[in-house]
Amino acid sequence: MIKRLFILLTLIAGISYITGAQNIPDPMKPRRIVNDFTGLFSKQEQNTLERKLRNFNDSTSTQIAVVTVPTLNGYDINDYAARLGEQWGVGQKGKDNGIVLLIKPKSGRERGEVAISVGYGLEGVIPDVIASRIIRNEIIPSFQQGEYYRGVNKALDVIMDLSKGEYTANEYRKKSESGGWIDFVIGFIILAVLLSFIFRRRGGGGYSPGRSSGGGFFIFPMGGFGGGSSSGGFGGFSSGGGSFGGFGGGSFGGGGSSGSW
Repeated sequence: MIKRLFILLTLIAGISYITGAQNIPDPMKPRRIVNDFTGLFSKQEQNTLERKLRNFNDSTSTQIAVVTVPTLNGYDINDYAARLGEQWGVGQKGKDNGIVLLIKPKSGRERGEVAISVGYGLEGVIPDVIASRIIRNEIIPSFQQGEYYRGVNKALDVIMDLSKGEYTANEYRKKSESGGWIDFVIGFIILAVLLSFIFRRRGGGGYSPGRSSGGGFFIFPMGGFGGGSSSGGFGGFSSGGGSFGGFGGGSFGGGGSSGSW
C-alpha cells in the first residue's frame, strides 16, 4: 500500500513539474540575456541592457537575466521567477550565481508586478530583504512614472555592486534608509529658494538666496538621481561583450522578493 502511494505521489509530482515547465517560455533565439517578451523596452534600451549584462557576465561569471512576460499563468510571481531561473539554468553550474529580474507589466485591470529571484550561491550576498528594498527603492518609483528602463537600470547597478562586493547588503540598507532624509533636505532647500523668489517678486526686501550681483535671480539646475551609465552606447551586441553563450546551469530555491505598481 505504501509503495503504491509513493508511486502515485511520484507520478503526480512528475506531472506537476512537466505542466509547470510548459508554462515557462523558452529563452529567445538567438540566445540573449535580456528576454523582453512584451516589448516593454525600446530596441535601443534592449541593446544597452544586453551589452551591460553581457559585459558583467564576462567579467564576473555572474549572470543576471532580465525577463518580461505578458502573463504569469496563475503563478505567484516569486514562484514563477524561481521556476524560470531553474529551468533556464541562469548562473554557472556549481556556483549557482544567477539572478532573475522578472517583470509582468500592467495589462488591462491587472496591476504590474516585478520580482527578483536569487540563485543559491548569491543568497548571502543579496538576501530577500535586500532584494525587496531594491524593488521598493530603485524600481517601483520609476515604474510608477512609466520609466521602465530607468528603474531596471538603477536596480542592476545596485545588484552588480552588491555582487562585486563594492558594498555589503547592510551598507546598502543604511544608504537607502538615509536617502529619504537627503531627498527631504533637497526638497526643503528648493522650496525655500522658490518662496524667496516669490516674495522678492512681490516686493519683499531682505536677502534672497541665489540673488546675483546684478539683481537677477538664478537657480542651479538639479538633475534626478538616475542609474549609473552603462558601458558603451546604443548599438549592436558585439561591442565590448562578445556573443552570449547561454546560461550555465545554475540552481534556484524558493523565496524571492516582489512588488507591484
